[in-house]
Amino acid sequence: MDTITEIEPQLMSERDDTNLLRIMAWLSPSFPVGAFSYSHGLEYAVEAARVTDRETLLAWSAEILRRGSGRVDAALFRASYDAVLSEDADLICWVLERGDTMRSTRELGVEAEGQGRAFLEAVSGPWPAPGLDWLRTQAASLARPVVYPVAVGATAAAHRIPLSMALTAYLHAFAANLVSAGLRLVPLGQSDGQQVISELEPTIQRAVAAAMLRPHADIGSSTLLVDWASASHETQYTRLFRS
Repeated sequence: MDTITEIEPQLMSERDDTNLLRIMAWLSPSFPVGAFSYSHGLEYAVEAARVTDRETLLAWSAEILRRGSGRVDAALFRASYDAVLSEDADLICWVLERGDTMRSTRELGVEAEGQGRAFLEAVSGPWPAPGLDWLRTQAASLARPVVYPVAVGATAAAHRIPLSMALTAYLHAFAANLVSAGLRLVPLGQSDGQQVISELEPTIQRAVAAAMLRPHADIGSSTLLVDWASASHETQYTRLFRS
């Protein structure tokens, strides 16, 4: 009994370490999904003087996390996680349909689809899992793309990474990419960027907690100014980013 008691915590610790290593790898800026090439409409927001300094970058990013694409992504992430974990074909059909249609502009659709496709291609070789094969089969049968939050949520479920850990990491990476784009566009210094990321921590934590409690059908966004910036970016004269 003593031997088993000593080994079990060690095994649990090793499993936790594996989960952490995987989610850190998948959501690292170096993971080849092309996240650096998207600004999520922020490029036009800077052009239109809506985001001009650290404070406005913080406010812009926080609203996206609370009420914009961050809220939608969190809902899709959780639903895809639940669907893969239980192999619920009806739920994954719902998720794939919502992921395909709930993008307010063409560029945001390109961003979500492009990163989702790149993520699945990159993760499948080093980290294969039956759940990912099941997801691809379902998506192919419906002729629907697998958008980024669905791809990451499904992969986390396929590898049995705890939902809260995975979703927190996803939203943190989402926020970090917004901040990184802001640093290049405003421009701001690295210390400003780290301050914004630090101040976004409570927003990310609340967004995760809310997503864990909401029913799947409670999905939507209300950031009209972000949608306007994204739509305007499509015809912006000079552009560094694809969205």
